[in-house]
Amino acid sequence: MRKNNRREFLADVGRGMLVASVGAAVAADLELAPAWAGEAVERLTFGKMEPLVALMQETPADKLLPLVVEKMKGGADLRTLTAAAALANARTFGGHDYTGYHALMALAPAYQMAAELPEEKRPLPVLKVLYRNTSRIQEQGGRKHEALHPVAPAEESKEGGNGDRLRDAVRQRDERAAEQTFAALARGPIGEAFNHLQFEIEDEVDVHRVVLSWRSWVLRDITGSEYAHTLLRQSVLYCVDAEKRLFEQKREPAIRKVLPKLLDQYRLAGRKPGDRKAEDKWIESLANTIYGERRERAAEAVAAALAEGMSPASIGEAISLAANRLVLCDPGRKTAEPGKPVGSVHGASVGVHASDSANAWRNIAGVGNARTTFASLICGAFHTAGQNGGQNKEPYPTAEQLDKIETKDADRLLQMAESAIKEKNQAGAAALVQRYGEQGHSARPAFDLLLRYAVSEDGALHAEKYYRTVTEEFAAARPTFRWRHLVALARVTASEYGQTAPGYAEARRLLNV
Repeated sequence: MRKNNRREFLADVGRGMLVASVGAAVAADLELAPAWAGEAVERLTFGKMEPLVALMQETPADKLLPLVVEKMKGGADLRTLTAAAALANARTFGGHDYTGYHALMALAPAYQMAAELPEEKRPLPVLKVLYRNTSRIQEQGGRKHEALHPVAPAEESKEGGNGDRLRDAVRQRDERAAEQTFAALARGPIGEAFNHLQFEIEDEVDVHRVVLSWRSWVLRDITGSEYAHTLLRQSVLYCVDAEKRLFEQKREPAIRKVLPKLLDQYRLAGRKPGDRKAEDKWIESLANTIYGERRERAAEAVAAALAEGMSPASIGEAISLAANRLVLCDPGRKTAEPGKPVGSVHGASVGVHASDSANAWRNIAGVGNARTTFASLICGAFHTAGQNGGQNKEPYPTAEQLDKIETKDADRLLQMAESAIKEKNQAGAAALVQRYGEQGHSARPAFDLLLRYAVSEDGALHAEKYYRTVTEEFAAARPTFRWRHLVALARVTASEYGQTAPGYAEARRLLNV
C-alpha cells in the first residue's frame, strides 16, 4: 500500500475534469461522481467491482466463506476482497450502524495484519472480518437495507469556508445539506475534502467519530481513491446522527469552545508546525500531564507546545503514551458485559478506546494541512485526558509481578507468555512481555505470538483495530517507550482470550491451515 503522506492530498486535481468529460451517468457508475443518500429510487453502483460487492451483501453468512475461497482460487486477491467488503459495508450502513461501522473499521487492519502472516495463513484475518461484515449486513436486510444512494451535489461556495459550511450543516442536523456539501468538496482533491471533513470530526471527542474517519481514509489505499468519497461520507452521516443525540440531550460539547479559544490564544492560525524534537523526559512529562490533568489543561499544554515549535511527532507520541497508560492502569470491568467478563480490559474499554483514538488523532495530524495538524493534536490531548478516575496507581506490570520471572531466555519467556494468555492471566502476560523486551530480544517473535490471537479471537469488535494501533505506535515510538505498547497488547490479548471469532474455524478448515 502507498504511504499516507501530504502529497496525496493534492493527487486528484484532474478528477472534476474527468467527470465533466465522461458525463454524470458514466461517472456515477465509475464512482467518479459523488454518491448520495436521500434518493432511494437510484442505486449506488461500483462498476467492475459491483458483482463482488453484491456478493458480500446478498450471500448468507454461513455460505460466504466457501464462495470467497473459491473466488480466491480463481484469482481474486485479498485486496480486492477487502475493497468489495468495504464498499458493501458503506453502501449498506453509511456510518449509521454500530456493529456495521465497527466491521468497516476492522477491514484495513485485517488486511494489514495479513501481510505479517506466513503466506498460507494470510487470508485468515481478512476472512474473519468478511464473515463479520456480511453477518451484520444480512441481519439488517442485505440489499433491501442500503443507506447510500446517488444524488446531486450542492453548488460550491465561492467565498471559501467549506469546512465551516460542512460543520454548520451537521450542527443543524440537516443530513441532505451535509451530504451535498461534502459531495461538492469531494469533486476536488480528496485530501482537501478530508481536511474540510475534520471541522466536524473535531466538533466532539468520540472514539468512533475520529477512528471511522481515519480508518476510512486508510481504506482508500485498498479500494482506490476513486471510492474515497463513498468511504468518507460515512463520517458525515455518523456526525449528523451524533448531533441529533446531542440535541436530544441538550448538550454542547466542551471542545467546541476549547479548540477555537486555544487556536486563537496561541496564535496558531496561519502558522506552520514546528520541528523541535523533544527529549525523552519532555515526552514523559507531557504524557503525564495529559494522563493526569483535566481535559482543558491537557489541551492547553499541547497548544502551548505547538506554539513553542515542538514537532507534531513528539506531541503525538506523548498523547499515545498517555492513552497507553490508561490500558496499563485499568482495574478491569466491575460488571460483566456480553463477551467482556468481570476484570476484562478488551473491547470498548477506556484504555483500548483511548489508544485507538489517540492513534487516529495523531495519524490525521500527520497527513493533514497545518490547521488540521494543530487542531487534531489539541483534540487528541483533550480526548485522552480526564479518563483516569478509578484507575490503579501503578501500571501493569508491577515490580512484584516482574520479580517472579527468573528466566532470561527468549523462547522460554514467549512460551510462558503464551501460557499466561491461555490462563487469561493479564498481569503475567504483561510482565513476561516486558521482561522479554528488557532483555533486548527481537520484537518480531513477540508480535507473532500476539498476532496469532488477534486473528483468532473476537476481541469484542476491537481485536484488529487495537493490534494495528499497537503495531503503528511501536514503530513510531522511540526505544525508551515503544515496549509499553507491546506490553499493553499482551495484557489485552490475555483479557480477550477464550472467545474465538465467528467464522475463524471455518476459514482455517477451508484453507487447510
